[in-house]
Amino acid sequence: MEAVVTGAFDDLRSRDLRFLQEASRLGRLTVLLSDDESVYVMTGERPKFPFAERLYFLKAVRYVAAVIPAKAPPHLDALPEAGDLRGRVWVDQASGANAQRRRFCQRHGLEYRVLEDRDLAGFPEAEPAPTPGPRKKVVATGCYDWLHSGHVRFFEEVSAYGDLYVIVGHDANIRLLKGEGHPLLGEAERRFMAASIRYVTQALISTGKGWLDADPEIQRIKPDIYAVNEDGDRGGKRDYCKQHGIEYLVLKRVPAPGLPGRSSTDLRGF
Repeated sequence: MEAVVTGAFDDLRSRDLRFLQEASRLGRLTVLLSDDESVYVMTGERPKFPFAERLYFLKAVRYVAAVIPAKAPPHLDALPEAGDLRGRVWVDQASGANAQRRRFCQRHGLEYRVLEDRDLAGFPEAEPAPTPGPRKKVVATGCYDWLHSGHVRFFEEVSAYGDLYVIVGHDANIRLLKGEGHPLLGEAERRFMAASIRYVTQALISTGKGWLDADPEIQRIKPDIYAVNEDGDRGGKRDYCKQHGIEYLVLKRVPAPGLPGRSSTDLRGF
């Protein structure tokens, strides 16, 4: 069975990823992604993130098999024109479901499934992604409080060096390092977001303290490489790697080709 969802998927957050995750359980998942003009036609507003960036992010989501650019449908209760979709399942969220969409599916040979709020509750811990043969192990650590295309690009680049284990800072330690009001999102949600990216083998939550709060997890994983970007090259990480015989890899903070630079601080507003 194949499933299809449609929408702008602007400013992807955990609820969107939970929706995509559950939709993918119904079959190989294709996203019909509204282009910028279609978003404006349907909502009267320009998307927060341009089409190229939304496309890049969605293609990196492990639950998504394919993304097809789509123009606005003739009305909101229809699917965009995207070839023959007969035999597929249109997966919808309860907030947008209605009888007109169900009738559209009946007329066009599609099954209509609605995911209720209870179906999208929680942040299930993903099983480690299978890896193709023996590879080096790479760890990356951070807060990842507002996952954006810059993080995705970093994960993509780092995963070229080996199986990537992302260790997300636990809530109490983020507050210790950054102050009250941080993090914006809880540790389980941040881990879920990181684990949803196909370049990540496994995402974990740290259990230590300070800039090296990931030490217990690193000791267990026994990585070959510790990867950071230029902003993360601090807190004694370089000396830590030297002491433990771990290669220390510092990558430049460069967005994916054609995309703007992003900062979690700017997106959060603090």
